Amino acid sequence: MALNLNAKEKMLMQDQKAHEELCIQKYQNYSNQAQDPQLKELFNSLAQKEQEHLNSINQILNGQVPNIQQNQQMGQQLPQNQQNPMQSAISNQNDSTLCSDMLATEKYISGTYDTTIFECLDTNVRQVLNHIQKEEQEHGEQIFNYMKNNGMYNPQ
Repeated sequence: MALNLNAKEKMLMQDQKAHEELCIQKYQNYSNQAQDPQLKELFNSLAQKEQEHLNSINQILNGQVPNIQQNQQMGQQLPQNQQNPMQSAISNQNDSTLCSDMLATEKYISGTYDTTIFECLDTNVRQVLNHIQKEEQEHGEQIFNYMKNNGMYNPQ
């Protein structure tokens, strides 16, 4: 059964496509800029997940409902980075800035998925978007945990 999106759904999906493309680009660029190898690995991993999201959005835009696998990889726990206290504070500040930007990006994108989900008529599309949104929230959790474990974020 072919999926027929209305004009509003198409517009919202095009927005989500642009968001996913931006996320991929930022994660890839930030992976190259990050000083901590663990953060580089995290950003590369999240870029791959964002590519999966983009593939799903493209399928929807092409009139197909993607088959999502429910990979329940709930926010993997990252070990605390053991840095030498004398290690460059500048590189730590750079990594902190990269993380802060990506955390804000994930928060924003999760919110845009919320709006898109409510505007979709097809239940199966809603389920796919719910799955993507949940993963976006898990990405935010992974970044948050990295920041907290590395003294970049102090939740009070």
